[in-house]
Amino acid sequence: MYDVITIGAATRDVFLLSDHFRVAKDKHLSSFGEVLYFNLGSKNELKEVILTTGGGATNAAVTFARQGLKTACICRVGDEESGHDVVRALEHEGIATEFVQHDTKSPTAYSTILTTKKGERVILTKRGASDHIDVRDIPTAQLHARWLYISSVAGNVALLKKVFAVAHAHGARIAFNPGIRELEKGLRALEPLLRSVDVLFINQEEAAQLTGISYKKEKAVFQKLDAIVRGIVVMTRGSKGVVVSDGKTVYHAGIPRAPIKGRTGAGDAFGSGFIAGLVQGKDIPFAIQLGTANATSVIQHLSAKRGILHTGGLGKWPRVTVQSASLKNHG
Repeated sequence: MYDVITIGAATRDVFLLSDHFRVAKDKHLSSFGEVLYFNLGSKNELKEVILTTGGGATNAAVTFARQGLKTACICRVGDEESGHDVVRALEHEGIATEFVQHDTKSPTAYSTILTTKKGERVILTKRGASDHIDVRDIPTAQLHARWLYISSVAGNVALLKKVFAVAHAHGARIAFNPGIRELEKGLRALEPLLRSVDVLFINQEEAAQLTGISYKKEKAVFQKLDAIVRGIVVMTRGSKGVVVSDGKTVYHAGIPRAPIKGRTGAGDAFGSGFIAGLVQGKDIPFAIQLGTANATSVIQHLSAKRGILHTGGLGKWPRVTVQSASLKNHG
């Protein structure tokens, strides 16, 4: 019996940091209003290069393992050196790799993360094998766990349905951190799944997209999601922190001030830290504290995994203030 089995993407990541990466505002070139640019023909010196592994499933698995939880990971990698590196990195953390799938046709997913000295980033990605987790290769009879932590599975609804069915059959609880391709399916397609979710992670823009309600109308967003999700809804708000609802009480918390070296992996770190707190039998305020500390530590490193906390690591971080109020009185 595992404490947690994670399911989702595994990637080979290369982080490139340079003081010469330039950011400029240009609404004509980017829907975000800013662009990272290079002068054609120029040579730009790199300050730091880090070769590591990433992806929602492996990042979360490392959090759980470092918190002393028995952990396994379901992901798909290519049958080449990058894929072997992903497996070795998981094994180094004490994570079971018996459920890792090996793809002989598609390469391991790959990302290059271009990072400025202020922590802004552009990610170049090739999805590769992570897009092809094979539902037929999941040994359902062996997936005994207290929790399943599900991140993006490239919008594979058939896979989600099977994993959710396995969770029901084995009495496992479900944490779900959907990606863009899951959210693109829309609320109608996801609602049957969300009714079985114990903890849903979503950011404020995604919440607005999913519900059709502006994220500025928090009470209405949570009322709609709480009516569907059987458990806890966690909505992250970037630099403004997080809002959590268990259907009766709403919890607000900010984030501590900390230097930012890179934001990659912060969402995975918060979500897995939050669930680690619950798996350890703690309450929602503690889960918020652990998730926040884990994410704050991660953003101070140029990697999605380097800053992930070990057991006892929470003690070195200042506690954020967690405020609570009844959902009925939530503004």
